[in-house]
Amino acid sequence: MTSPQISQLLAGAEAADDQAAAYDAILSNLASQSTPTTLAADMKAIASAVFSNDMRVVAQRSVLERLIQVLRDDLGDKPDLTIEVGRHALDTIAAQPTTTFLDQVASLRQLVGGAHEANEDFLEAAQVLAEIPLDAAQRKVTNEERVAVWVRIVRNYLEVDDTTAAETYLNKLKNVIYTVSDPMLNLHFRLSQARIQDAKREFLSASSAYHDISFSPAVSEEERLYTLAMAARCAILAPAGPLRSRALGRLYKDERAVGLDEFAMLEKMFLDRLLAPAEVDKFAQGLAPHQLATTSDGSTVLAKAVVEHNLLGASRLYSNIGFGALGVLLGLDAARAEDTTARMIEQGRLVGRIDQIEEVIWFERGEASGEKGSGRAEVTVGKETRRWDANVQGLAEEVENITNALQREFPEFVAVNLVA
Repeated sequence: MTSPQISQLLAGAEAADDQAAAYDAILSNLASQSTPTTLAADMKAIASAVFSNDMRVVAQRSVLERLIQVLRDDLGDKPDLTIEVGRHALDTIAAQPTTTFLDQVASLRQLVGGAHEANEDFLEAAQVLAEIPLDAAQRKVTNEERVAVWVRIVRNYLEVDDTTAAETYLNKLKNVIYTVSDPMLNLHFRLSQARIQDAKREFLSASSAYHDISFSPAVSEEERLYTLAMAARCAILAPAGPLRSRALGRLYKDERAVGLDEFAMLEKMFLDRLLAPAEVDKFAQGLAPHQLATTSDGSTVLAKAVVEHNLLGASRLYSNIGFGALGVLLGLDAARAEDTTARMIEQGRLVGRIDQIEEVIWFERGEASGEKGSGRAEVTVGKETRRWDANVQGLAEEVENITNALQREFPEFVAVNLVA
């Protein structure tokens, strides 16, 4: 309920010759005229009184600007009050037949959105900010101002994991961000883009974006290490293959990566070493919920990445392996081991061929190109026999080289022990 003092002052302001000055005086002395219990009601009464008489539009704008200033400067530490008064003022303005208060509406929505952010009510903040008039013909808005609002909306939607809504505004940002020179806005855009790629499981793109951000001088050292860790996690979760190998190599060569908790996992993956369940479980403890989500085949994102990596590691150790033995190595049944191998070969992430009659997988040496269909190895008649012959020939040549070296250095020893 409005306090008696404010009610009396509002009645006097309505009858004053200079109404704008009278309302300005009320707002300037609000702290002494109102009480904490009636402050919200008093400010709402002032906002309503501005439109309850025949005050000119210019005067109404002036009073609204003063009201906004009080909310911003004097009551900025009271988010609940800002939300209550700000929403009432917005509703009052919306009921007017004119659209001449667009600047004031934008300022009020900025304040109310900020208050919701202070209360960690990010969804409400995003919805309030989304209604800021940015494209009205009566209001001139720069690209930098648009970007500042859209970046806040994207970040708020990401806080509640609504990546669909966040991506809608990110797409708007892509059309104008190149015209904005503000380094912080560009940084927030890049970071938001990386977070959305991460949430959509586009891990390779997200890893590259996070890694680039980790070099930004505009970010604190702690934040740089955090984004570097995020880059490592995304690279580890990416589908095994040549593209991921390049991403892992870039991170492995970064001198800062040694201090990360993820470095042990990163190193093993880069060097194509097999991963033990205990190592995977420890790594999983630091992942976000979406990075542990279940995929269409019933496995988690992490489990799928580990299986594909261990399969790639097995291809470095074995020339061939049976379906059942590979399944034991990967922790899968024989059928799923075969399916996983076939998919990776078909997608060009593994070089090899499958003998379904003998239930054996043959791995080929060399790196996959990453192009679909490029992983299928051609079956050459007598290829294994020729490889065996080449190995025997190489071994014989090495024995002969050693014998010749001994003959030069220790002829007496050779004469006694090696001459038939």
